[in-house]
Amino acid sequence: MPFITKKLFSPVRQMALSFLMNELGLSRSEGQRLIARGRLSQNGSVMDDQFGFIEGDCEFICFEPDTRGFKPMFVANDFVIYDKPSGLSVHPHSRQSPYTLNDEIKHQFGDEANATHRIDQETSGLVLVSRHKKSESVLKRLFSERAITKRYLAMVKGCVEHPIDIQEPLYRKDHPNLLISMVVKVDPKGKPAHTVINPLRYFPEHDMTLVEASPLTGRTHQIRVHLFHVKHPIIGDPVYGPTEENVIRFIKKELSPIERMEIGGSTRLLLHAHSLEFEYENEVYKVESEKDFVKECFEAMGISQ
Repeated sequence: MPFITKKLFSPVRQMALSFLMNELGLSRSEGQRLIARGRLSQNGSVMDDQFGFIEGDCEFICFEPDTRGFKPMFVANDFVIYDKPSGLSVHPHSRQSPYTLNDEIKHQFGDEANATHRIDQETSGLVLVSRHKKSESVLKRLFSERAITKRYLAMVKGCVEHPIDIQEPLYRKDHPNLLISMVVKVDPKGKPAHTVINPLRYFPEHDMTLVEASPLTGRTHQIRVHLFHVKHPIIGDPVYGPTEENVIRFIKKELSPIERMEIGGSTRLLLHAHSLEFEYENEVYKVESEKDFVKECFEAMGISQ
């Protein structure tokens, strides 16, 4: 597990921040951030005051990357791009989270490297990663200014004959069950959201269509909710389409692959972040996934092409 507890010892009374900077080689800002997150404790009590003092035995919770040798598909001086498989989270959700893409990012490119955006654990495809703080700031600004063009591929139910321009506001559902409150829906109270759908290929024998989805805004679950709204849900979506009971079972990780296949027609969400296009330091980059998404769809659906 990436998060481990280190036993440390301060031989003299000293400021907690100075101790961590000297003991672990942390920068001042990194030490302040980790203390504020409650990573340092003594005698069972969390030390969350950077100006506090520490002496004697103490414990520090730190992140130690657990590499499995997963390499990026594209490497530049200031950033890299990974082609993430479905099922792998970008960041750990808690200190108990198992292996994530963040393990490889930190292991291969150091503590300053960071994913500049997120895609869902269930979604496969391209993740843009900065190699240092300067490029992180630039790339995140490009995302916030919508200067990075993202295109996704999705296999959806039914026949999509013509392009669809979807402009429906999205709202996080208010529900007494906290798990269900993660679900997003089309609602006038929501934030503006805009997705353009273009059909690429119809498979009449399975009544499904491969589409390209271009999100012009960046709302949570935007493509998934918009496609569900226009009656072309993504095959294998465990949240938008199944019953509330099965949504809860999925979120609790209680659904087996066989059950997922029976409920949604696939063992995974058939959504793939296929390409990224942006300008960085006067150079235009257009990177496309090398994965055969159609082949992966058929495999996940348990059918032969």
